[in-house]
Amino acid sequence: MRLADGQSLLQRAFLRAAGLPGVAQVLTVTNRDLLFKTLDEFAELALAPAAGAFILEPFGRNTAPAVAAAALWAQEQFGPQVDLLLLPADHLIADTGAFADAVAKARLLAANADLVTFGIRPDAPETGYGYIEADGTRVKRFVEKPDLATARAFVAGGRHLWNSGMFCFRAGTLLDEMAQHAPQLLEAVRGCLQASRRLTGSGGELRVELDPGTFEQVPNISLDYALMEPSRHVGVVACDMGWSDIGAWDALSELCPADADGNRVVGEAVLHEARQCYVQSPERVVGLVGVSDLLVVDTPDALLVAHRDRAQDVRQIVEQLKRQGHEAYKVHREVHRPWGTYTVLEQGDQFKIKRIVVKPRQSLSLQMHHHRSEHWVVVAGTARVVNGSREMLVETNESTYIPAGATHRLSNPGADDLIMIEVQSGTYIGEDDIVRFDDVYGRA
Repeated sequence: MRLADGQSLLQRAFLRAAGLPGVAQVLTVTNRDLLFKTLDEFAELALAPAAGAFILEPFGRNTAPAVAAAALWAQEQFGPQVDLLLLPADHLIADTGAFADAVAKARLLAANADLVTFGIRPDAPETGYGYIEADGTRVKRFVEKPDLATARAFVAGGRHLWNSGMFCFRAGTLLDEMAQHAPQLLEAVRGCLQASRRLTGSGGELRVELDPGTFEQVPNISLDYALMEPSRHVGVVACDMGWSDIGAWDALSELCPADADGNRVVGEAVLHEARQCYVQSPERVVGLVGVSDLLVVDTPDALLVAHRDRAQDVRQIVEQLKRQGHEAYKVHREVHRPWGTYTVLEQGDQFKIKRIVVKPRQSLSLQMHHHRSEHWVVVAGTARVVNGSREMLVETNESTYIPAGATHRLSNPGADDLIMIEVQSGTYIGEDDIVRFDDVYGRA
């Protein structure tokens, strides 16, 4: 997601980490399907060599397994005394100087065999965050998201901090504490790492692709529940750093200026007697009449309308889509691949139309489809096409036809993006109708 300055939350998190003194490596833990999109994000910053390493999950198992894998990897690479700083990618921090100071304090606590969390001094009774009850630099207890009355009491009492979800600890300390409080999880992750494939990417980045079969056996649990709450060696650094957890649309809306009626708009909207609404609609006009306290987010994939007070409950919609196996849960209309992107322009009974963009000197896999044929029209650039036993160049305003069952490959030999329109037709046009014979990105 891009913010007003054009940078994404992920890019800001990367810069925040890479800009700290003494950083040996930035390690990114993410889903396998998001690797190439993430590499593109980092490459925009001209810091791709510093991206360092990636641990790639086949599916999510919550934060404790992700952190355990990161700690085991870091200990293997740098030894048990290496400091780990854990930063979620959906946070904003306005005061980077205060952030760096807090990290320095956390490293001092971590040197004393502490697991260190960062607590944000609350400026309002927020019910969307967990809290930490602190006694100086010691954590007395973690508190779940409170109701409003409890949150007000926490703010008034002065002993509670927002739980930021950021942590600092030495790799050896974390693994020792996990061995005590979550031994089954630790051994399951250790076994998964031993079974996982390791390779070096085309940009020199190191990749650990977690083995799906063994990773599925890892307990699905958060770091807070698995370790931070039961441990008796948890320290806290109290911070004022302009921190915000952009975990819901109401939090994102606060980054936009409001009009006289409290409305905030990204894109284009026509408002009549509307108040305290947030509208994000970059591609078409949205009209609001006589409503208040609404979140309206219009994207090519879906339209969301929610009350501002229920922003956290959007996850319930996502869960319903997941249970239904809905396409909107599984894939965006614009899909990122290692070679570029494709966007579904239209889809109907036994046909699909895509806009395909292939990055310079990149290539799709050598592949075949059982149930669909494809008609390719080049609209910009030059395509190198393998179609069965033939290889040819297809120029702008030219086309080629790929019948079902034909082995084929699309490449961009040029220095600019290749843009083409693909029309699929057949009895089945699902994305899983693909057989890969060869692939430069290791997907065959």
